[in-house]
Amino acid sequence: AMAMGLIENIQREELNPIEEAAALHRLIEEFGLTHQETAEAVGRSRAAVSNLLRLLTLEPKVKQMLEEGQLEMGHARALLSLDGAAQIRAAEEVAKRGLSVRETEQLVRKLLKPAEKKPAPKVDPDIQRFAEELSEKLGARVQIQHSPKGKGKLVIQYNSLDELDGIIDHIK
Repeated sequence: AMAMGLIENIQREELNPIEEAAALHRLIEEFGLTHQETAEAVGRSRAAVSNLLRLLTLEPKVKQMLEEGQLEMGHARALLSLDGAAQIRAAEEVAKRGLSVRETEQLVRKLLKPAEKKPAPKVDPDIQRFAEELSEKLGARVQIQHSPKGKGKLVIQYNSLDELDGIIDHIK
């Protein structure tokens, strides 16, 4: 009888996703049901039951936002991939900017992707000085690309053929 009352309560439309997840969790714990048995009892798919139960692992602040309607279940599911403070910050950004579920998924992917920043190549101070001196003498921008093997490339930039003629005259 108690299980039936809980099942009927779950089937009511007014429950928010967190309340529904908590009720499903209670059914599973108190009556030893599997996700599949729970799904059949409440008229949901096993995947829907599993997804609802995963919401219980959200950070408390994010759960509260979901309960208050600041986030929808789709947003919350996307945020599950993030941990702790990152999850809370992302949830607040989603609510503040009114992001769609798709945009939330993109945000989460971006946050999960490690920052792929190449460290700025270390420029040998001597090479830098040579480039500056040559630039000064030629009156044009000069870049020296020097490899660790000792090989390199000298790039002299010019804006017109006249400027190129002037550079060549300086070299002669």
